[in-house]
Amino acid sequence: MTESMIDWDFALATAVRMTRPGPEVEADEAAEVVAELREGAARSEGPVREFTGLSATAASAPVLVVDRPGWIAANLASFEVVLAPVLAKAAAAAQTRGETPGRFARSVGPRITGAELGTALGFMSTKVLGQFDPFFTAPAVGDGLPTGGRLLLVAPNVVHVERELDVDPHDFRLWVCLHEETHRVQFTAVPWMRDHMQGLIDQLVDATDMDPEGLSRSLSEASKTAGRFIRGEQVSLMDVLQNDEQREVIAKVTGVMSLLEGHADVVMDGVGPSVIPSVKHIRKRFEKRRKGGGMLDRLLRQVLGLEAKMRQYRDGAAFVRAVERQVGREGFSAVWASPVNLPSAAEIEKPDLWVARVHG
Repeated sequence: MTESMIDWDFALATAVRMTRPGPEVEADEAAEVVAELREGAARSEGPVREFTGLSATAASAPVLVVDRPGWIAANLASFEVVLAPVLAKAAAAAQTRGETPGRFARSVGPRITGAELGTALGFMSTKVLGQFDPFFTAPAVGDGLPTGGRLLLVAPNVVHVERELDVDPHDFRLWVCLHEETHRVQFTAVPWMRDHMQGLIDQLVDATDMDPEGLSRSLSEASKTAGRFIRGEQVSLMDVLQNDEQREVIAKVTGVMSLLEGHADVVMDGVGPSVIPSVKHIRKRFEKRRKGGGMLDRLLRQVLGLEAKMRQYRDGAAFVRAVERQVGREGFSAVWASPVNLPSAAEIEKPDLWVARVHG
């Protein structure tokens, strides 16, 4: 077995060590939270499918309620799958230069890379309320097909935020489930979405320069970007990318992620009032929280891409609402017909362009 350029075990140990403990919860309350989140996900599926018109022909992806270390372990498992093409390309480039895979892996520093990845996941493990992991594949049950994806709900983070916002905990848990259940519906009802996302990752790998000089340039640009942010300048992670081809792929990814996140917000707002009495109060408090944080928190959000994710919620929701105003919900549903109908980043900003292209 060849040496990996990432020490995955060290990444896990680092992340678990870096993450802060969750809120203090009595055992019976913890059991209640877990049960309520599972019930909330199941309860949300019907209203979400009815509101969106999306239905799955295969079994739905499983729902897992996890703690922070569980979320970290799940994401590391997915990262191994997603990053496998990147690591394979880097190893092949090393062999072309006459280096053995083991020597190249050691030159990159697997433990250093693992520590960096672990530190990032340790920070993010305290922020994420829920996540749909499209790259997980569950084994087939009986004569059925393997299930693609899984929904993760991070119980301690949900409890922490509901206390921080001082909102009704039962309403808040269902509110979180509505948003995350929408992502599960998106991927289970649109079977090509997962392969499309993997294809974009493969395109990004093909466009990435894996020689040591290229990697060094990326790290240097990342450091400069962080310094500009600290000085108060408006910066973008797009500045770190190496070439125009990478930027083109990232623009496609941005369009898709903005659509998925914005659509989930629209669904949550559409379904919420009928099942969550305090939904307006929750939304108001939560939007204020999205904008908060000190300098270090904002820097980490910028570096880890969380600020971009906040924009995806806003811009994607605005896109969905603008399209539905012009062509109705049925007209918007054309977005799920094929990858060709997905909006680009430019179309997210100018929905008229998408309507003109798809609906003539």
